[in-house]
Amino acid sequence: MHSIFPLEQLDATRFDTPAILKKLNIASRHLAELKGLAASIPHQGVLINTLGLQEAKDSSEIENIVTTHDEIFKEDVLPETLQNPATKEVLRYRQALRVGHEQVKGSGLLTANHIIGIQAELERNHAGFRKLSGTELKNGAGQVIYTPPQGPAEIIALMQDLERFINDDALYNVDPLIKMALIHHQFESIHPFYDGNGRTGRIINVLYLVKTGLLDSPVLYLSNYIVRTKAQYYRLLQTVRANDQWEEWVLYMLEMVQQTTVQTMTTIQAIQAAMMDYKHHIRAECKFYSQDLILHLFAHPYTKIEFIQNDLQVSRLTATKYLDTLAAGGFLQKHKVGRSYYYVNVVLKAILEGVHFAEEG
Repeated sequence: MHSIFPLEQLDATRFDTPAILKKLNIASRHLAELKGLAASIPHQGVLINTLGLQEAKDSSEIENIVTTHDEIFKEDVLPETLQNPATKEVLRYRQALRVGHEQVKGSGLLTANHIIGIQAELERNHAGFRKLSGTELKNGAGQVIYTPPQGPAEIIALMQDLERFINDDALYNVDPLIKMALIHHQFESIHPFYDGNGRTGRIINVLYLVKTGLLDSPVLYLSNYIVRTKAQYYRLLQTVRANDQWEEWVLYMLEMVQQTTVQTMTTIQAIQAAMMDYKHHIRAECKFYSQDLILHLFAHPYTKIEFIQNDLQVSRLTATKYLDTLAAGGFLQKHKVGRSYYYVNVVLKAILEGVHFAEEG
């Protein structure tokens, strides 16, 4: 059974261990570097679009919703040609992330209603919090290892407690990164929805970092680390419930922030270098060069004539000329599906597909 209590009842001094404080210092330093680096990209849509798709893919993979980069990017430009339900789910994740980000930026809060809205966007339903009992979490062998709260009133009360904990900084005096780790565990343990709890919880992580000002926009995505350490992630979630081992869980989450931040900076630097390279060469070779064109090419790994028309406010004929010239110059690859054409930014696609984590000592 469960025994969930409001997080502020935890003794905050438990997290003042040398190991946690050392890890917190490193993770916080990296996160501040990432915030500065992300701000140097002239248009945040470039990162939110591209890295948001990366996170959507990895977070969905944790739930065994598996697709490829090619399918995701293609779905973006030619939705009518693809029928893979997994790809559609991944793109819903990106949309849910956008919706949540707008709410947090607009209100400065991350409320239970915002969380319901994020899950509704993910699952394309309005079921809200669970109203029926029977939800159990099982291990790989099919054994029940954890039974979350069952009653609707209890779920609502626990989510109200969590909402207070998220938004009232005076309630619990610990570093926001430690708080994020506690919030994530609590949300997954309440398991308030029939479906989408894991993905919603991972969206909450990055939105909390935006809410607290540790990031300006949602560009740090932790799911790739969980994909690679899935067994450890689920084991540590459970050891907190079974043995009150919060410290080990917090260390795991801080390690996740540290490693993911380093990799995200590597990816952003690669995107930055590629943008600069495209900028110099396109400006030298194409009369129609503009900064808006460069930003467009790096916000859309795959693009099409209509996208260029809308973004650059040009005619179809002009958009076609731009794209075909860029394809002839080797900046893009032109592909045909049925009667439609789409254009691939090969360099950007390679950067996004080549995401790997550098282990830090």
